[in-house]
Amino acid sequence: MSNSNDNTPAIYVGTYAKYNNGSLFGKWLDLTEYSDCAEFYEACAELHKGESDPEFMFQDWENIPDQYISESGISQEYWDYLETIEGSYLDAEVFEAAADLDISVDMVEELYQGEYNSDSDFAYDMAEQLGYLDKDVSWPYTCIDWDYAARELMYDYGESSGHYFRTSY
Repeated sequence: MSNSNDNTPAIYVGTYAKYNNGSLFGKWLDLTEYSDCAEFYEACAELHKGESDPEFMFQDWENIPDQYISESGISQEYWDYLETIEGSYLDAEVFEAAADLDISVDMVEELYQGEYNSDSDFAYDMAEQLGYLDKDVSWPYTCIDWDYAARELMYDYGESSGHYFRTSY
């Protein structure tokens, strides 16, 4: 069972021994059910208690940033990451977008610029926030090429999934 319909972080946990013997036996574990890494690994051990010393194999995962997980393990830092998200005014989606841009979790709130439909929408809003748009001015000043302005602006900013961040820090 996959969790693709929501944003629940989950891992399909099997073992290398079962896999090497042709079995994909395992189970999807919902990480929101565990308070820390140790508790999660206890659940993995319980799932595979038929093996004397199971070597866990994470065959698939969803909604977990790649920097915290691999086929053979998950980091305690992932639970620290979740705690940071819970204490933030920003959604998990913003933190995931920041991770795509290699922005550390502790810098997300400082660098986040907002969500926009396009680079040109971002450039227009930035110009407006900086007071560079005069509503009383008409042609030719209203004929700005916002796509070009966005390309120039994006040297100092990054975008992932519609979320924009300052990247020159």
